[in-house]
Amino acid sequence: MLDTALPPNGHPSHAYLFHGPAGAGKRDAARQFAAALLADGAADPEGAARRVIDGVHPDLTWVTPSGAKELVVSDIDEPVVAASARTPFESRRRVFVIEGAHTMTDAAANRMLKTLEEPPAFAHLILLTDRLGEVMPTIRSRCQAVRFEAPTLERLAERLASRVPPEQAMACARLGLGDGERALALALGEGPALRAGAEATARACIAQRLHARPWTALVERAHAHGDGALREVEDRLAANLPFLPAKEQARAKREATEAGKRAQRRARITALDQALGLVGLWLRDVAVTVDGAPELVHHSDRVAAVQEDAARFATAHGLREGVALVDETRFALREVNASEDLAVEALAFRLERVLAQR
Repeated sequence: MLDTALPPNGHPSHAYLFHGPAGAGKRDAARQFAAALLADGAADPEGAARRVIDGVHPDLTWVTPSGAKELVVSDIDEPVVAASARTPFESRRRVFVIEGAHTMTDAAANRMLKTLEEPPAFAHLILLTDRLGEVMPTIRSRCQAVRFEAPTLERLAERLASRVPPEQAMACARLGLGDGERALALALGEGPALRAGAEATARACIAQRLHARPWTALVERAHAHGDGALREVEDRLAANLPFLPAKEQARAKREATEAGKRAQRRARITALDQALGLVGLWLRDVAVTVDGAPELVHHSDRVAAVQEDAARFATAHGLREGVALVDETRFALREVNASEDLAVEALAFRLERVLAQR
């Protein structure tokens, strides 16, 4: 679909909505498509495409949510609405990629509508979403939809097997739940440590051994991610501040302070959600083992440990309650602005109680 829209014979739409599961390749496809659009007619097409891939082409604008969990007006107003009215710097076109289209607030969506309805001929917008049903109908109806499918389990495992042992590759592919980026993150870098921390938390709740407070490693990791996100905002401000007029510097500092707070919390919540998701998957794996379906276990490289935990239970009733508690806490952290440290600690003791139902 996208290839046929490319020049010289194609006619790209003014707006696309790439939708499908996380990790299905939407972001990579958007960057490749933008590279092809901006390389068209360039004096050095390969160089132009390479700069798009590297994220440094002046006619590419890439927008991510700055709110704790949403795209706000400031994400859209100047970077997209105002910028789309200005002619390209060097290409024939300008391309705007907007991640998390389903998180757009009503105010931000209303600012976008006129641009989507009557964009300049040189402007192309690519909206990305993992949740098509949550994209506002007024936005969805003005874009050409492009569906992306989740990669198969076998394909994910094959990608990972060149970098980690086959057993670990398959387990991470399963734990990724169809999300290629998540599977890769679990296999590499701090992924193994994250898995170990989540497993330790789940198993301590099962074994009624919470005196060591195993969840603290998950909370500390989340705070480290939050601090890292805040430093990124502060570093960007420090780099840009010397080039701003004196009268604009105070405003830039205020905006950076607010953006830093939002980025810090968003990073903490994302890290905790990842960790608690793995805790829930461990309990789920123990439950399916108790139910006599060990072939459904996601932690396929930790089968012996899962079976050891399953041997403690006569039924999976308490385990299923535990999974529901984990999901409830994840929702509270994302949507209710709950205190992260207290929410995770409370979850551990609630899990200990329900898992006592052997």
